[in-house]
Amino acid sequence: MTTATDTAVRPNVARDTWNVLVRELRPVIRDPFSLIFSLLQPLVFLGLFAPLLIGMSGLPAGETLQWFVPGVIVMIVLFGTGMTGSNLQYEMMTGSHERTLVAPLSRPSLLVGRALKEIAPIAVQALLIVGLAWPFGFRVHPAGLLAGLVLLAAFGVGLGSLSYALALVTKDREWLFWGLQQGLMFPLLILSGMLLPLDEGPAWMRAVAAVNPVNWVVQGERALLSGDFSDPAALWGWVSALAVAAIGLLVGIRAIRRSG
Repeated sequence: MTTATDTAVRPNVARDTWNVLVRELRPVIRDPFSLIFSLLQPLVFLGLFAPLLIGMSGLPAGETLQWFVPGVIVMIVLFGTGMTGSNLQYEMMTGSHERTLVAPLSRPSLLVGRALKEIAPIAVQALLIVGLAWPFGFRVHPAGLLAGLVLLAAFGVGLGSLSYALALVTKDREWLFWGLQQGLMFPLLILSGMLLPLDEGPAWMRAVAAVNPVNWVVQGERALLSGDFSDPAALWGWVSALAVAAIGLLVGIRAIRRSG
């Protein structure tokens, strides 16, 4: 016979995900300086790299920013969600992760809640970047911006889940986690056309970029922010983001179930 108490503690993915998300966001709310500090890298790229591209391309600043700003926003997601595993490693070393595992929470909620925690500040950062680029000629379609944020959320959940799984595999070996994470992130970044166009790159580089999901997410984000919903790049961006989300959740859930 099921009692009221059993029902109350029975794992529920949606409810547990929300509880994990709220728990993870509390330190961010209490320490907004970390959110401000995390803007430093994208602001450096926006302030120092964008003028170089404008000078090299010879195009108007607004047109260059239409190409460059979406890439910077995807870069924020790429590196922001990669930190999910690092935070988990700290909890494993302090013992708080083990205490979380014995709580009546569904295993997927631990994964998705942590990944979504990274998306919330990233959305704020993306809006700030758009606002800062606006006076210099960058224009964004309101519906496209909303769709672009949803696209980034799906992509970020997948990346965060993969980072979570990597942390579970490497455990307390931080050097191994960061070595593998950085060894994967930077090639994905360079071979995505995020910061520099790859049209004139070597044939092998363009071939790798064609199968790089980050490349398609970047192109999809450019199309969405411009309001060009009929562009095939927008469709391929969704396909790539959802594929990364599905693979990341599958790998991450298996990893956390094995660890428990």
